Amino acid sequence: MIMFLLNKPEIRRIEGVEEFIREQRAAHGKMSRAEVNTLIAFGFTVTLWLLPAFASLIAGTESDVYIFLDDRLDEGIVAVLGAALLFILPTNWKERRATLTWSDAARIDWGTIILFGTGIIFGSLLAATGLAETIGAAASENLGVTNIVTITAFSAILAILISETTSNTASAAVVVPIVIPLCIAMGLDPFIPALAATFAASFGFMLPVSTPQNAIVYGSGAVPITRMIRTGVVFDILGAILIISIVPVMIAVTGIGG
Repeated sequence: MIMFLLNKPEIRRIEGVEEFIREQRAAHGKMSRAEVNTLIAFGFTVTLWLLPAFASLIAGTESDVYIFLDDRLDEGIVAVLGAALLFILPTNWKERRATLTWSDAARIDWGTIILFGTGIIFGSLLAATGLAETIGAAASENLGVTNIVTITAFSAILAILISETTSNTASAAVVVPIVIPLCIAMGLDPFIPALAATFAASFGFMLPVSTPQNAIVYGSGAVPITRMIRTGVVFDILGAILIISIVPVMIAVTGIGG
């Protein structure tokens, strides 16, 4: 509803869409070799991503098998291997044509990918350099955060602000380690403030760097940055109010942090 109020659609209904989709599905037929190869590469990548976790469940985190897999199957390396597989799996062996060619890869919107990657890097640097802890401690002292409700509001607002310049995951990774020591130092249970920060980290709607979805939409060129910011501000404010207002209910229901 908010999206429709802030961004009124110019067209309410496109005639013939249902018929077009039905025709396309009927004409699609069985899966092509390229589609099968893509599924193979996807399955290969996901399997390698999950393999260390399965090894830890079966053999334990102290086992040689888990240590071997965890040391070698880095998430980034596995992703590169999965992408490289698309350059190897053929769609036409006689013509030596692979599933993905370099001309296809060159048309990928690399700018959007790099934009989102910088958000993750920025979040990691905030934590690694200690800047995040400094910001959190200074803000806590100046704002006079003393009880569970105020520290929850502080953690939620901080997570939303950081999530606008970094990815959601990086925002949670930065804010939660700040909030937990603050709660412990004040003798408060960190459960609800940390949970609020985790929720709030998903409310980065203003900038393309906040989430992959934002980056994809902005990369399409259909949504200007001014409209994204205008809409995102409203969502961020409503999200902060929603999280902060639910905190007393969470305290009453869980009995934690009171």
